[in-house]
Amino acid sequence: MFENKIILITGGTGSWGHELVKQLMEKNPKEIRILSRNESSQVAMKHKFDHNLKLKFIIGDIRDKAALSEACTNVDYLFHLAALKHVPVCEEQPYEALKTNVLGTQNVIEAAIQKNIKKVIYISTDKAANPANFYGFTKAMGERLIIHANTLESDTKFVCVRGGNVLGTNGSVIHIFKNQIAEKSKIGITDIRMTRFFLTIEDAIKLLFKASYESLGGEIFVMKMPTLKILDLASVLIEASGRKNVHIEELGIRPGEKLHEILLTEQESNNTIIFDNEYFVILPDINIVGLKEHYSHYAPIDLDHYDSSSLLMTRSEIQSMLRKGGFIQ
Repeated sequence: MFENKIILITGGTGSWGHELVKQLMEKNPKEIRILSRNESSQVAMKHKFDHNLKLKFIIGDIRDKAALSEACTNVDYLFHLAALKHVPVCEEQPYEALKTNVLGTQNVIEAAIQKNIKKVIYISTDKAANPANFYGFTKAMGERLIIHANTLESDTKFVCVRGGNVLGTNGSVIHIFKNQIAEKSKIGITDIRMTRFFLTIEDAIKLLFKASYESLGGEIFVMKMPTLKILDLASVLIEASGRKNVHIEELGIRPGEKLHEILLTEQESNNTIIFDNEYFVILPDINIVGLKEHYSHYAPIDLDHYDSSSLLMTRSEIQSMLRKGGFIQ
């Protein structure tokens, strides 16, 4: 699929982008274009990949439709990662979140159609399901725009991939907890009952490729992800640090924060099939020619919803996952 192809990654200098580029390079593409606003991150990433000539770094913003369209010239596949992602930032500056996450996604759609890109893969989040904060609302709107794009007059296919938290990404709770242990001998948790979905970045990108290969266009691929209690995660990190007398402080839930995240809502479960052991697929309410027929032989799910409060990992399983990700010895 990707051999000798030109690929564009928006927001490609983040943690997802680094791992996506690393795994894409193994598939022998012709060129990978990395579009982002941060000059310093691009320079650092260029050094990390040893100035590989297949990588082309483009300073740009998905809010700038003309620059985005230029970056899309001759592109075969587009991974849309660019977004404002931090919940408090989006709560405090909703206009900026709207411009990037919604209007920017509209620009991606229009540029992809204009340049006849084969497929656009949009990276979404569990916070888009029954959103409780502005970030979640903007990502939910992005999903709807991407799905609707398949009804427009074009040959470009658009698909969503929805996942939860990825271990060790920029601003990850793991980095925060490790710094708090080292600097304060204290970890702050908003609520000790809180649970979350987690996956290693390597596994997340592998799943992302599967959706890229298998998708028809118009569906939402939902990653099946392990779940854990944030309290258990903190306890494992404290134990691994070897430090004594590290305390856990309960801070209270922040605005827009949920006790349990959800990857699949009760409403969506009515249109969801079991794709395989790693994915559910949500089919849209709107009519996209041939999509429901394509998935007609798959079994419907037997869940009312899919949230992070059930099938929790044990502390030993969390420990193994953190070791695999290289976060503890």
